[in-house]
Amino acid sequence: MELFFLSGVILFAFIVSLSVVFLLYHKSYASYPNLPRGNMGLPYIGESLEYLSTGRKGHPEKFFYDRMAKFSSEVFKTSIFGEPVAVMCNTAGNKFLYSNENKLVTAWWPSSVNKIFPSSLQTSSNEESKKMRKMLPKIMKPEALQRYIGIMDTIAQRHFEAGWEGKKEVTVFPLAKNYTFWLACRLFLSIEDPEHVAKFADPFAVLASGILSIPIDLPGTPFNRAIKASKVIKKELRAIIKQRKIDLAENKASPTQDILSHMLLASDENGQFMAEMDIADKILGLLIGGHDTASAAVTFVVKYLAELPEIYDEVLKEQMEIAKSKKPGELLNWDDIQKMKYSWNVACEVMRLAPPLQGAFREAINDFVFAGFSIPKGWKLYWSANSTHRNPEYFPEPEKFDPSRFEGNGPLPYSYVPFGGGPRMCPGKEYARLEILVFMHNVVKRFNWEKLLPNEKIIVNPMPIPAKGLPVRLIPHIA
Repeated sequence: MELFFLSGVILFAFIVSLSVVFLLYHKSYASYPNLPRGNMGLPYIGESLEYLSTGRKGHPEKFFYDRMAKFSSEVFKTSIFGEPVAVMCNTAGNKFLYSNENKLVTAWWPSSVNKIFPSSLQTSSNEESKKMRKMLPKIMKPEALQRYIGIMDTIAQRHFEAGWEGKKEVTVFPLAKNYTFWLACRLFLSIEDPEHVAKFADPFAVLASGILSIPIDLPGTPFNRAIKASKVIKKELRAIIKQRKIDLAENKASPTQDILSHMLLASDENGQFMAEMDIADKILGLLIGGHDTASAAVTFVVKYLAELPEIYDEVLKEQMEIAKSKKPGELLNWDDIQKMKYSWNVACEVMRLAPPLQGAFREAINDFVFAGFSIPKGWKLYWSANSTHRNPEYFPEPEKFDPSRFEGNGPLPYSYVPFGGGPRMCPGKEYARLEILVFMHNVVKRFNWEKLLPNEKIIVNPMPIPAKGLPVRLIPHIA
C-alpha cells in the first residue's frame, strides 16, 4: 500500500512538473503573435513519438504531409525531441535555410552528439563541423578524387569476390555496409586488409547504432555502449596516426596517399598543425558520414533494379559497354564514370524516393519572419527531403520511378535535396557519386537478382532500410 501511495506521489509530481514546463514554455512565446500554425503535442515529448512511428512504419512523409494539409504547405510548427520546431515544407523554405546559413540560422545537433564525439579542443560539434567544411572541399573535389577511382574499383572487385560470388542468396544491406566501410578505411586511412577493417567494423557498428539512441548514459544502454565504442576506435586511430607520422618522416608514406596524410600535413592560417586527438575526431566523423548513407543508397539501388527489369536492362547495357571497352585487368577511370549518365540518373531517382538523408535541423540565431510567420530565436528548424521529393508540384506522378526526371536541366532548384544544399551541401557528394557508380558497375556486370521477400517492409530509423536487410537470389550472368 505504501509503495502504491509513493508511486502515486511520484507520478503526480512528474505530471505537475511537466505542466509547469509546458505553461512556462507557452508563456515564453506569447509575445510572438504570429507563430506558424501547428500542434506542439504533449509537454516535452511533443510529437516525437508520432514522428518516429511514421518512420518506423516506412512512411516518414506522412508526418509532414498530414500537417502540411492541415496547417500550411509552407511551414508548420511542432515539437520534436523536446524542442520547438518550425518545419519548412517547400522549395522556398529550403532556399531560405540554405541561403541564410550563419546569418539567420546555424546547424544544430542534439547535445548527445558532443558526448559521443568530444573534441579535444572542447569546442562544439558545430564548430568542429565548420572546420571540417573548410578542409574537405580540397580533398573531396572531383579532381582530387579522380586518382581514387581505380582503388575504388579494386576494393569493389575484392568485395564481390569475397561476399557475393559463389553464393545463391545474399542479404544486401550488411554487404553494402561492408563495401562502404572497407572503401572508407582504404581511402581515409590506407587500411585495406580485411582483418584490420573487421577490427574497426565491430565497435563502429556499436557506435553507429547508438548515435541516435535515447541519450541515457547508464551501463548497458546503446548510448553508453556508443560512448565506449568511440573511445576504442579513437585509441586505434591514434595508434595509426602515430605510425603514419613516423612513416611520413621516413618517406615510407606518401603525402597524398589518403585523407589522413593530408590532415597530418595541413596547417591553419597561423601555421599550426592539428593535434592527434583532433585528427582522430575528424576521421571518426568522416567514417560515420561516408558509411551509413551510402550503404543505404546502394541497397535501394539493388531493390529498385530488382523490381524494375526494364530499368535494370538499361543500366546493364550502359555498364557492359564500358566493361567491353576495358582491357583485361584494366580498372575503371574518370572517363568511364563520365559515361555512366543513365546509371547516375537511376541512382538519383532512387535517392529521390528513398533519400538516405531524411532532412536536417537548424537553429534560429535571430528572430526572423518567413512566409509571414514569426520564428523566435532559439527555435529549431527542420527541412525534410520527403516534403519536396514526393510533392507532385515538383515531381509529377511522384510515386513513379522515372530516371528521365534528371535529364537536361533536371528538377527545379531546391526541390531535390538528398545532399542538402547551399553552403552546407554535403561535401562528400562527389565521393558518394563515385562509390555508388563503382558499385553499380560491379554488381550488374556480374549478376541479375530477384527479391526473396517481395513485400519486405521499409523502415526509417533514421535512414530508410529494408526491415530484413533485402535478401536476394543471385542469378550470375553466363559468360
